[in-house]
Amino acid sequence: MTLNEAKTRHAQLVDEIRQRGGSATAVQMDVRDESQVQAAVDRAIEAFGRIDFLVNNASAISLTGTPATPMKRFDLMHQVNVRGTFMCTQKCLPHLKQAGGAHVLNIAPPLNLAPRWFAPHVAYSMSKYGMSLCVLGMAEEFRADRIAVNALWPRTVIDTAALTLVPGADRSRCRTASIVADAAHVILTSDPSRTGRFFIDEDVLREAGVTDFSVYRADPASSEELAVDLFL
Repeated sequence: MTLNEAKTRHAQLVDEIRQRGGSATAVQMDVRDESQVQAAVDRAIEAFGRIDFLVNNASAISLTGTPATPMKRFDLMHQVNVRGTFMCTQKCLPHLKQAGGAHVLNIAPPLNLAPRWFAPHVAYSMSKYGMSLCVLGMAEEFRADRIAVNALWPRTVIDTAALTLVPGADRSRCRTASIVADAAHVILTSDPSRTGRFFIDEDVLREAGVTDFSVYRADPASSEELAVDLFL
């Protein structure tokens, strides 16, 4: 997706939210740039007066082995995935503390040190587990501030732009991003005392009473077995 395409899509999303009675604003931001992250936080406070939750969703991916991973790509994954998550949380923290019960949700996998999740793509696994380690540490660090810090990961591969980078995945075996969004909503509206968890989208929704997951298939006509996501 080009920058102009992204701007157009974000504008459409803002319009859709407003048409449904909500409030929204879109801010262009590079999560690697500290000044831009701070400016985005300031804009959120200017527009809404408070920050109740933060979703660290930005991610860079390269499922390549050590010899095939250029250092430029290694740096990108760690700057976006780990540093970006840490920095966005740090900049939002003063406002999250004032919320009286807030949430940080990292789109990151459950911690699993099985070598098979590292050997094929060491650099990417390190960067994603870095986000998971933020959950492990920050959940305890901010427990007294009533800030829940949790992780959410999809049970199956999700139909996104990154799909082309996942070997053997295609739309017929995927779910839409709506399942992750719905699970995130459940987590973000729950009691912040539930912290330090590594949630799986399907499990969250089952616990919330959802029984029909067919609505989340990217290709409703497909009967192909869904592809299980990485790290599970």
